[in-house]
Amino acid sequence: MILLTGVSGFIGKHLLETLLEKYGDKNVLCLTSKPINSCKYLIHNNYQFSPDLFTSNGYNEIETIIHAGAFTPKNSNQADNIELSNSNILNTVKLINAEFPKLQNVIFLSTLDVYDASELITESTIEKPKTLYGHSKLYCEKLIQSWGIQNKKNVQILRVGHVYGPGEEAYVKIIPVAIKNILAKKNIEIWGTGEELRSFIYIKDVVKAIVNAIVLKAEVGVINIVGGHSISINEIVNKIIELSSSKTEVIKINSDKPGRNLVFDTTKMNKYLLQDETPMEIGLLEEFNYFKNLEF
Repeated sequence: MILLTGVSGFIGKHLLETLLEKYGDKNVLCLTSKPINSCKYLIHNNYQFSPDLFTSNGYNEIETIIHAGAFTPKNSNQADNIELSNSNILNTVKLINAEFPKLQNVIFLSTLDVYDASELITESTIEKPKTLYGHSKLYCEKLIQSWGIQNKKNVQILRVGHVYGPGEEAYVKIIPVAIKNILAKKNIEIWGTGEELRSFIYIKDVVKAIVNAIVLKAEVGVINIVGGHSISINEIVNKIIELSSSKTEVIKINSDKPGRNLVFDTTKMNKYLLQDETPMEIGLLEEFNYFKNLEF
C-alpha cells in the first residue's frame, strides 16, 4: 500500500490520479486535511495525530510513503514565513514517528530552493538556501535521510522545480499569470529584461518521475526533477501569446534585482526516472485550455 500526503496540492492532485490508475483505490491511502471521494483517507488534523493513527485504523500494510505535503510559497512574499516554513519540519517529524510495521520506502518531494546560485545546477551544486522555506525543506531532507539510515529504510529525495501545467492557478508565476492576463484581455508585465533562462517541466512528467521512483532499486542519492530545455521569459510569454492567437501587449518594467538564469543538468533524472519530456507547446496548450474553463 502507498501512503500519499499533500493530495490537495498542485502536484499531489495529479499524483493521486496516476497512483489510482496504476495501483487501484485499494492500494492507495491519503493523509489529508479534508475528506476526498476517490480513495481511502485519514484526516491529519493539522498533523496533530497519535503515532498509532494508521495501525489503529487497520492500515498495517503501508510499504511506501510519498511525502508531497508541505507549505510551498505561492509568491515570493511567503518564502520567509516563519510559522509556515517551520510547519514543514514539524509535520515531517510527526509523520516519520508514526507506526508503519511494513514500511520500506519513503519518497520525499523537496525543492530546488535548497541550491546556491550556479551557471549549471546539478545534484552536486552547493546547498545554500536563500529563504526559510528552502532551509525548511533542506532540513527535512537531512532529517529523513538520517531517520532512514537509523531505521534501515530506503529514502529517495526528489528536488522538484519549475513545474507548469493545469492546476497551478494559485501560484503567482509567469505562466499562469500570463495566461490569466491574456484571457482577461490584460497586458502581460515582465520585470527586467526577460532574457533570464528558465527550465520548465510539465506536471505529467513530474508525476511520471515520482511514480517511477517507487520501484527504483538503485541507491542513487538525490535526483532533481526539472526541465532539460532552457527558455527565456520572453520566449515563454511569446509562445503563450502565439498559441492563444491574441494580440496581448507585453510591457517591460525596470527592476533593480539582477537577473538569474536557472539551467539544469538532467542526466541523473533521464537515466533513472524520466527519459523523455512533454514538448512545451503541448503542455502549454493543455494548460491554456484548462484555464479557459476556469472562473476567476
